[in-house]
Amino acid sequence: MGARRGLLPVAVLAVLTAGCGTQQPGDTADAYRHSDPTPTGLSTPSRPADFPCPGESPTPTPPPAADTSGPAEPGDHYAENHGFRVPLPLHGRRRCDGLAAVGRIEAALEPLRKRGDFAPEHTRSALTGLGYPAGKVRSYENGPTGVGFLIEVDASQLCVEGTMNRDSTRAESFGGYPDHSGCDTPSGGH
Repeated sequence: MGARRGLLPVAVLAVLTAGCGTQQPGDTADAYRHSDPTPTGLSTPSRPADFPCPGESPTPTPPPAADTSGPAEPGDHYAENHGFRVPLPLHGRRRCDGLAAVGRIEAALEPLRKRGDFAPEHTRSALTGLGYPAGKVRSYENGPTGVGFLIEVDASQLCVEGTMNRDSTRAESFGGYPDHSGCDTPSGGH
């Protein structure tokens, strides 16, 4: 009887070790373990595909790089600690919607810029004249001869932010911020 009890653990060990090392290259599990973790036939892109938007050249402009201002010494966590302030880029159809909004906004503000009219209330009026709700449009002085603006274009986090001064009118669209609702720059992280 004692010999049988001793054989059971040996038999279990033999079964377990017999399966080790028998997998051949190209087996599904081997391919899964050494390549993309997505099962064969399925694809999960890390972000939606970008494509040329109406009026854009065939090669889309790469998204702006993350803000790297501040110290960047080894062991410094400035970028990591301030990542909540980096706007989310738009992709796919939303990117095209953002580019279209930027074009409309810059065109609406250009007459004010040419006249040298940098009054925040006139900028806000021009933007609400495009159909953006007054409660979703902010404009403010930006230096002695400039104005800044921020628009929450829609509830699905399409935001447009920009500036206008005597030299130019610039606007950029983005998809809000991580860990934050709304289009305004968050003041504190997570």
